[in-house]
Amino acid sequence: MAARKASCCCGALRVEVLGEPLLNAICHCDNCQRRTGSAFGWSCYFGEDHFSEIGGEALAYVFESASGRQERRFCADCGSTLYWRSAVFPGLVGVAGGSFAPGSIGEPTLSASETRRCAWLRLPDFWQHLP
Repeated sequence: MAARKASCCCGALRVEVLGEPLLNAICHCDNCQRRTGSAFGWSCYFGEDHFSEIGGEALAYVFESASGRQERRFCADCGSTLYWRSAVFPGLVGVAGGSFAPGSIGEPTLSASETRRCAWLRLPDFWQHLP
């Protein structure tokens, strides 16, 4: 099973995941747009048993949303959000797709919350598209 490492912007906070993501998706919801400061968030979800912290100090931001409890972990040094847990996906850990080395993680296959997608953004037709 392949191991991949992901890190924050400054490289202090690092995680390792094993295998392929169970879900590799982008999301256009307000929460993901605000978390990333971009048009969408890219999330790669792995089982808890295939995820481990390997370095740095992770601080937490925990909140309740309409979909339940969410916990974001970010670097104590640079503030980059690196991974999170959500009541929507129990037993899974989401890792920011852009935090892996370029080309080391496959492209997303799902686009969620498309009702909030920026009108100028075009995505592949063969991806799964959820409202």
